[in-house]
Amino acid sequence: MKDIARKDFLKAAALSTAGVALSSMMAGGVFAQEEAAPAPEFVGKKKFAGIGNIREVSDGLYYIGVSDKRIQLFENVYPIPRGVSYNSYVLLDEKTVLFDTVDRSVTGQFFENLIAVLDGRDLDYLIVDHLEPDHSSAITEVLVRYPNAKVVTNKTASQILNNFFDTDITDRAIIVEEGDTLETGSHTLTFVFAPMVHWPEVMMTFDTTTGILFSADAFGTFGALNGNLFADEVNFETEWLPDARRYYTNIVGKYGQNVQDVLAKAGTIDIKMLCPLHGPVWRENLGWLLEKYDRWSSYTPEETAVMIVYGSVYGGTESAANLVAARLSQNGVANVSVYDVSKTHVSELIAEAFRCSHIVLASITYNMGIFTPMKNFLLDLEAHNLQNRTFSIIENGSWSPISGKYMMEIIDRLTGSSYAGEKVSFLSSPGKGIQESLAALADAITASLLDTAPAETGQTEEAAATTKWRCKLCGYEVEMDELPDDYTCPICGAGPEEFEKVE
Repeated sequence: MKDIARKDFLKAAALSTAGVALSSMMAGGVFAQEEAAPAPEFVGKKKFAGIGNIREVSDGLYYIGVSDKRIQLFENVYPIPRGVSYNSYVLLDEKTVLFDTVDRSVTGQFFENLIAVLDGRDLDYLIVDHLEPDHSSAITEVLVRYPNAKVVTNKTASQILNNFFDTDITDRAIIVEEGDTLETGSHTLTFVFAPMVHWPEVMMTFDTTTGILFSADAFGTFGALNGNLFADEVNFETEWLPDARRYYTNIVGKYGQNVQDVLAKAGTIDIKMLCPLHGPVWRENLGWLLEKYDRWSSYTPEETAVMIVYGSVYGGTESAANLVAARLSQNGVANVSVYDVSKTHVSELIAEAFRCSHIVLASITYNMGIFTPMKNFLLDLEAHNLQNRTFSIIENGSWSPISGKYMMEIIDRLTGSSYAGEKVSFLSSPGKGIQESLAALADAITASLLDTAPAETGQTEEAAATTKWRCKLCGYEVEMDELPDDYTCPICGAGPEEFEKVE
């Protein structure tokens, strides 16, 4: 009886609901198909991030970038426990100018900042110095929000832009060449091309009025900004330099010659301030930073120092590495660095390899080759074009030590590589005789350190060539009277037919 009653109740309820709905439809004139009233417009903040968070860089120039402390891996590769900043700048003159945008992860705060600094003014120009998505993700929304804004960039960038965005900027683009200028009122902006630092479209914008260089990814660093905008407001040499080195060596390190070319251009202009796309702004002691870049990009060791990298499974190879480190210390060598290749992120090892003049590699033999993490490190060194380092080799194998041979094959492909001491080879663990060999190796390294003359920065001067050639694919330039038939671009691999004379 209860089941029947429940069914009757549900049936009656359904009929009642239908009747109410029908009455409502008839009363409202259902046949007229009136549309429902639109939802009330949201009158709160346009983005969830909050109010604008901006800083004045100099008179009329404002920082509107955003730091991200949540991100774990930069480019999904490099650990950044201190986060990273995405820098963007706005110049308020007779015309308003936005220099680059930010990563998609921080667009909320970015647009709050942009709205706040414009304070009701329209945006006249968006200058795109670098199209990598961590600096360009907000371009489309900027163009939608500010339909009168012109996009100032170069030909290569305008082509790459179409790879990322379904946005036609043809009618809004101002395509500039190297040395072109843009007048914004009391400021004159000129454009300095920096191909392959570290993308082919990269350019920098120099404000000739104030001496401020908007340097794209050059002179940047990992690390979120903690309120202090300027490098002279933080202890850069102790707290920031390791991340600046790791950023340069891993992101830009392969393209040393291109950076040297940009440094040569920088030497012809009077730079008062550097505004990079990551990290703090430089307004003091610029020479110190430029000297670091000169060393890194010329592959000149930053310090006469030793790093030891070992790959060990059961402890024998680790013991050999520590014996060498201890002997070096006894010989008076300070600040020896020892790294377990299995536990140290390869980006840290790459940065240290650019810092140190001498590198000791100790590896077990694994699958009749190099221990996998060690092999990956060496191949990464090669990929980053490391040059002019002194290596020492230790190989271990329980029955057939052969890893040293394969490590040396990779090292021999590195330009300017040399060796200190004889290769040390042992079985499983370093016995007394091997300990003596390791001590002799450390002594040879010590002697090499003492014989190492203070390294000169910059590339070796060569006789000036009469012709400059530019790769049409990536923008790499080389000075040479004639390109050999078998010449290939060191950046993109193009043959001589893809090069054009630079008049």
